[in-house]
Amino acid sequence: MENNDKIEKEMRQQVLEAAVRFYKYKHKKDAQEYTPGDRISYGGRVFDEKEIVNLVDSALDFWLTTGRYAEQFERQFADFLGVKHCSLTNSGSSANLLAFMALTSHKLGDRRIKKGDEVITVAAGFPTTVTPIIQFGAVPVFVDVAIPSYNIEVNQLKEALSTKTKAVMIAHTLGNPFDLTVVKSFCDEHGLWLVEDNCDALGSKYCYDGEWKYTGTLGHLGTSSFYPPHHMTMGEGGAVYTNDTELKRIVESFRDWGRDCWCPSGKDDTCIHRFSQQFGELPSGYDHKYVYSHFGYNLKVTDMQAAIGCAQLDKLPDFIDKRRENWQILRDGLSDLQDVLILPEPTPDSLPSWFGFLITIKEDVNFTRNQMIAYLEGRGIQTRMLFAGNLLRHPCFDEMRKSGQGYRVVGELSNTDIIMNQTFWIGVYPGMSTKMLDYMIHELHAFFDQV
Repeated sequence: MENNDKIEKEMRQQVLEAAVRFYKYKHKKDAQEYTPGDRISYGGRVFDEKEIVNLVDSALDFWLTTGRYAEQFERQFADFLGVKHCSLTNSGSSANLLAFMALTSHKLGDRRIKKGDEVITVAAGFPTTVTPIIQFGAVPVFVDVAIPSYNIEVNQLKEALSTKTKAVMIAHTLGNPFDLTVVKSFCDEHGLWLVEDNCDALGSKYCYDGEWKYTGTLGHLGTSSFYPPHHMTMGEGGAVYTNDTELKRIVESFRDWGRDCWCPSGKDDTCIHRFSQQFGELPSGYDHKYVYSHFGYNLKVTDMQAAIGCAQLDKLPDFIDKRRENWQILRDGLSDLQDVLILPEPTPDSLPSWFGFLITIKEDVNFTRNQMIAYLEGRGIQTRMLFAGNLLRHPCFDEMRKSGQGYRVVGELSNTDIIMNQTFWIGVYPGMSTKMLDYMIHELHAFFDQV
């Protein structure tokens, strides 16, 4: 047996050494010197041989579901954020779904969100912050955002409040934290749940009550995405985090088919009461591994994804620093264009981990957003909208808009419409070189020479 273990260890080492050689042959050589005019993506993967080694190492285990790497990542990611619990899932969208659905659990008693209850949110963002609310049958209440922070207009919170309000669920826009002092105080005062969609803001910090905290950790639940363009990647993947052990258990119940049991994957009888309890109208002693306390899903991550994440997590502090550095280079380099462009501003008392660089074209200029985007894209600079712009204007809202039911709007959402019509963003991801940033600054200036 000992000899077999030795042989296996030697063979594994040979495979991993071959994986390193393959990385150097296939992937490392792809990182060639940038030439102006080459395609500049808004985001992308930044990795080295360590991600390849972890991925292959996990594949050799052939443990195809959640396993040792997932457990390692959940522990280390929670430590990084300074929270008690992290629950991995298969995407950031699933993380938002799980965070919201956890708040509908009967285990929360009178605090649970029920169908018809209201959740305050914004329309200027990514749809999966809002989708779980609608799919469950709760009512999103849309408020406007402020420019140039692009975050929730906190002065509208009181107007949005009703006797049916149960929660606030909003994102930190492109890494810029929303005003957590006001939003959290509002939620605390009115007994509301706070869900921080942190998918675009991993590593952002906010000074709350004199103490710097990572965004995503001040609400009851926070979420992250590990899709390739995000701050770190697993390819596909996401996480829900919390300091509340009961919420953690509920999140993982919904993630793992709705089961009541909390044994780790592949393990039995962690609680030592697997066959000695009684639930619902089931016979006494029914196998606890097959007792379901929620109508759940299977949204687990694979161990191969988590293996990549463990290697990425070691690089995350450098990724965050590089995003801040790249954002500042663009901000400084474009500062002389503020007569025609609205440039982004960080929220007071925050240290953003930027996901992108937002640009809004001012009113009464002699060009359109489409003209500027066409110019940039034609010169190899990839652009993106601020996601939905105004989600309410999309086809998915057609039936709801016609019926006038299923959601509520506070005010006119005038800034949200400005974003829909006049805003776009360019990237700041860590794979960008100074030459790329200089080229983007140059071309943004050059655009004005031909309009």
